[in-house]
Amino acid sequence: MPAASRALQPAERMPLAPLSTLGVGGEARWYVSAQTQEEVEAAHRWSHDRGVPLVVLGGGSNLVVADAGLDGLVLHMRLGGITFERRSGETFVGAGAGEPWDGLVAACVARGLAGVECLSGIPGSVGGTPIQNVGAYGQEVGETIEMVAAYDRDRAQMRMLSSAECHFAYRSSRFKAGDAGRFIVCGVTFRLRAGPPTVTYPDVRAQVERNRISMPSVGDVRDAVLAVRRAKGMVVDADDPDTRSVGSFFTNPLLGEDHRERIAAAAGEPVPGFTMAGGRVKVPAAWLIDRAGFKRGDTDGAVGISTRHTLAIVNRGGATSADVLRLAVRIKRRVAELFDVLLQPEPVFAGFGDNTDLTYLRMDHR
Repeated sequence: MPAASRALQPAERMPLAPLSTLGVGGEARWYVSAQTQEEVEAAHRWSHDRGVPLVVLGGGSNLVVADAGLDGLVLHMRLGGITFERRSGETFVGAGAGEPWDGLVAACVARGLAGVECLSGIPGSVGGTPIQNVGAYGQEVGETIEMVAAYDRDRAQMRMLSSAECHFAYRSSRFKAGDAGRFIVCGVTFRLRAGPPTVTYPDVRAQVERNRISMPSVGDVRDAVLAVRRAKGMVVDADDPDTRSVGSFFTNPLLGEDHRERIAAAAGEPVPGFTMAGGRVKVPAAWLIDRAGFKRGDTDGAVGISTRHTLAIVNRGGATSADVLRLAVRIKRRVAELFDVLLQPEPVFAGFGDNTDLTYLRMDHR
């Protein structure tokens, strides 16, 4: 047995609910925290030698764990560190996968760097951002990523992947799609610039105007985004029960203009949307959910919908993952019946195996 594998001593029967913002799910059969790339490699070899699954855990803000827990090794990514390097008028920012994402954004904004200010307040860690291609209010993290340092489990070696090699798409990447489970993100390098911020989304523009700022800085936009997110219960706060969630449970669907017009006819009112490249329209999932009859503050047993945002499914206390999936299925099915839109879930689901509710949630065509 390799020396690195022998040195690893995972904890057993680790509760996972406290390690996620949603607060549901069972135990990990084995658990280890990694602060170095060498420990990541050791965890891979330990699981490989024993033939057990390896599940990577980051900030736990986008994760739904099965009630039965995970019968494998959970690798909690705690690699830290932030570096700033100035080259040819641009700044390259390197960060370990375990760094809190919003802390990195705050550090960049404090230096007047633009490119991630609209991603303020998003919970979780740096390592999760390229996997989901995290985005909000007119920015996507894939637009600023220069390189991803990842452990390739197929080749058993570290690799440096360029932005093009990450295959970024709307709320997706090769790490989530074609190569899901192959790579363990250990660090990310971002290419940022000094300059004007992005102020494209109406909510952010309106908040800037309320603050009476005519020429906003990146700091002003960060403040505006945080204010908007707090108003929707989308900034994690231990004292705010509306943030006991995974944030947005469904992604905003990308639809053709003809489909948008059919929805408008069914709803009896115009459908809001943001026109994307290629003529597709990004329609707010929250708007569809609301028009399907689900309201802020609705409850379904121990789960419910946020009192401030219909896109968030909230653990009201003592909820199970089965409760969460049940409500999510109700929402998806009703939106599909009324508007012929199959909403896609945003979080990662771990430990469910063959689950009929999850199979339906993942359906992307009839």
